[in-house]
Amino acid sequence: MATRSRFFRPFLYTSLAATTSGTALYISYRPRNIPGSDPALVPPPKYGEEGRLEPPRFPLVKSREEQIADLKGSSGASNTIGEKAKGIWGNLTGGGGAQEEKNVEEAEPYDLLIIGGGATGTGIALDAATRGLKVAMVERDDFASGTSSKSTKLVHGGVRYLEKAVWELDYNQYKLVREALRERKYFLDTAPHLSMWLPIMIPIQKWWQAPYFWAGTKFYDLLAGSEGIESSYFLTKTRAMDAFPMLRKDNLFGALVYYDGAHNDSRMNVSLAMTAALYGSTIVNHIEVTGLEKDVNGKVNGARVKDLVQERDGNKPQDFSIRAKGVINATGPFTDSIRKMDDEQVNEIVAPSSGVHVILPGYYSPSKMGLIDPSTSDGRVIFFLPWQGNTIAGTTDAPTNITQNPIAGEEEINWILSEIRGYLAPDINVRRGDVLAAWSGIRPLVKDPHSKNTESLVRNHLITVSDSGLLTCAGGKWTTYRQMAEESVDEAIRRYKLQPGPVLQVPRISGTEMMDDSAPLDGTCQTHQVRLIGAHGFSKTLFINLIQHFGIETVVAKHLCESYGDRAWTVAALSSPTEQRFPVRGFKLSQLYPFVDGEVRYAVRHEYAQTAVDVLARRTRLAFLNAQAALEALPKVIDLMAEELGWDQRRREREWTDTVHFLASMGLAKSKLGVSRRDVENGKAGEYDEHERKLYSRHDQPADVIESDSTFLSGEKPVLKTESLVNK
Repeated sequence: MATRSRFFRPFLYTSLAATTSGTALYISYRPRNIPGSDPALVPPPKYGEEGRLEPPRFPLVKSREEQIADLKGSSGASNTIGEKAKGIWGNLTGGGGAQEEKNVEEAEPYDLLIIGGGATGTGIALDAATRGLKVAMVERDDFASGTSSKSTKLVHGGVRYLEKAVWELDYNQYKLVREALRERKYFLDTAPHLSMWLPIMIPIQKWWQAPYFWAGTKFYDLLAGSEGIESSYFLTKTRAMDAFPMLRKDNLFGALVYYDGAHNDSRMNVSLAMTAALYGSTIVNHIEVTGLEKDVNGKVNGARVKDLVQERDGNKPQDFSIRAKGVINATGPFTDSIRKMDDEQVNEIVAPSSGVHVILPGYYSPSKMGLIDPSTSDGRVIFFLPWQGNTIAGTTDAPTNITQNPIAGEEEINWILSEIRGYLAPDINVRRGDVLAAWSGIRPLVKDPHSKNTESLVRNHLITVSDSGLLTCAGGKWTTYRQMAEESVDEAIRRYKLQPGPVLQVPRISGTEMMDDSAPLDGTCQTHQVRLIGAHGFSKTLFINLIQHFGIETVVAKHLCESYGDRAWTVAALSSPTEQRFPVRGFKLSQLYPFVDGEVRYAVRHEYAQTAVDVLARRTRLAFLNAQAALEALPKVIDLMAEELGWDQRRREREWTDTVHFLASMGLAKSKLGVSRRDVENGKAGEYDEHERKLYSRHDQPADVIESDSTFLSGEKPVLKTESLVNK
C-alpha cells in the first residue's frame, strides 16, 4: 500500500501541475474574437452582369426643420404656415383662443425630454427610443461640444482604479473597474468602425517593479474575462526598445504591455445621436433651454427653448415650449445651471476638474502602441497614445471654473511636455513648437446631495431626482455612458410611470433587407446589442471597395471607413471629382490630413452640422489635430457650407469670427485671433513674430548655405537682396 502511494502521489502532483499550467496557458493564449476583424454583417455590393456596381442606399433622418416642427407639436404650437394662418383668422373672428386650446389638448407630449447632447444625453435618447418610448433631445451647442469631445480617447476599465481598489480595499473602485471592462466590450462590438484595441506599454525601471506590474495587469486580464482580448505580456529591454524606439534607455529594465480600447469620441457621439434619430427620437442641436415648465402641482412637465441658428442667421429667435412627461438633465459640467432653473436654492453638486491634452506629431510614438507613465513627478498618471495619425498626451487634473470653451494654460502644457521628456530618449528634442493643438476638457466630478459630507465626491456617476421630478444624471466617464443611460431610463420609467414596449417599425439602418439588427427590441434595454449607424457594413477591407469604385486615395478611403463605417459609401459619393487621373474624387481640406470635401456635405445633409466649428471640431477632427491647419482649411469649409445652407455674406463673416475664436481654445496662437480670410488665402497665416516662432514653429530657422553651393559672396546675407545696405 505504501509502495502504491509513493507511486501515485508524484503522478498526481505532476498531473495537477500540468493541468494548472495548461489551463493558464489556454486562458492566456486562447483564440479570441477581435471586434472589427469579422467580415461585414452586410457584405459590400457586388458588380452586376454589366459590370456596374450599385452603392447601398441608406435610410435618411428627418431634416432639422422637421425635427423642430415635431418639438413644437408636442405643445400644440402651430407648425405650418397654413395652421398659423388659421390661428390668425381665428383671432380676428374671435375663435382663436378655442382653436389654440384644442391644439394643446390634441398635442401628444413626449415621454422624455433630454437636455444635453453629449455621450450621456445621446446614450439616454437611444436607450429610450429602442424601448419604444417617445423621446426628444435638445442641445444648446452641438453634439459632443463639451467634455465628450475632449477625452483621452480611451475606452478603458482603468488600471489605476484597480490599483487603488486593491491597496485601499475599496469595493466601489473594484466595482467601477468591473463595470467599465464589461462596457468596453459592448462599446467595441456596437461601433467597431469607431473603436479599436490598443496595446499600452508600462515602462519598468527597477527589477522589482516587474512582478508588481505583472500581477496588476494579469489581474486586469482576469477581471475582463470573456470581455477581454489579448493577454498582457512582458518585454525585455531590447524588445521594449524595438516596440517603442523613442523610449529612454537609461535605467530601463523592461516593459509590460496590456490591452485597452481607443476611439474617436466626437464621431461616436454624433453616431449615437443619428442612430437615435433613425429609431424615431427627435434630436436637435443648437437649441437652448431658457427655462423649465411645471404643471399646477409644481411638477416639471417640459421646457422653454429657442433656436440659436435663427439668431446666427440674423433673426430674432422665438421661444416655444416642449411638453414631456419627464425631463432628464444630462448636461455634464453645466448640470447645476439646469438644476437651478428647477430650484434656485439647490446646492451645487458638480466639482469641475480640468483635464488638459496636447497633440504632437505622429513621429513621437509608434502608430500601434501607446504608453502610460504611472508615476509622474507629482504622482498623477499620464497617457501617451497614437491617435488619428498624431500623438495625444495627457492629462492634467485640477479644479477649474466652468466655461463653454476653456483654454489650456501654458503651465499645464509645459508640465505635460516636461513629463514626456522624462521617458523619451534624450536625443529627442521635445519642443513647445511641436504642439499642434492643445485643449482643456472639464470633467464633471459630482458630490452626492444626500451625503452628510458635502465635500465627498462620487467615484462613479450619480442619478438623482428633485422634488419637482427633474431627473439628473451626472459624473461617470465615456466608457460607461451606456450603463449610465440604462440606469437613467430605468429610473425615468419608474418615476414617471412610463410604458415601454416593443419597437414595431424597426429602421433598416444597414440599408438593406438582408440584415436586421440582432437586438430583440421588446421594450427592455438592448443597447448592448444595438449596432450604431455605420457598423453593419463595416469591415477592415471595406476601404478597398471604395478605392476601386470611387478612385479615392488609400489614406482617404481608410479614414472614411474608420470614421463613417458603411456610410463611407455616401461620403465618397458626395466628394467632388478632381478632374485628375488619380485620385478621381475628393479634394482635401488640408494637405496634411485625409479629410475631404464630401465630409462637409455629408455633415450638413446627414448629421445636422450647422456651423463651421461643428464640421472642423466634431464631424472631422481637424481642429483637435492641428489648430493651424484648421484655420487654413476654414475658407473651404465656410464656402462648402454656404452652398449647402444658403448663407449670406453676413453669416459667412460671423462663421469666420466665431470659428477663429473657437480655435483659440484649441491652441491657436494669440496673434492669429485677428487674422482675416484674405490673410489666410494669401499664405500669411503661417507668419509669426520672434517670440511666437519659438513657441509655435515646428522647425528651426533655415540653416546656413554650404559655402561651396552658395551663389552669394562672402559676408552677404542669403535672405536679403545684394543691393541692400546690409551687404554694403
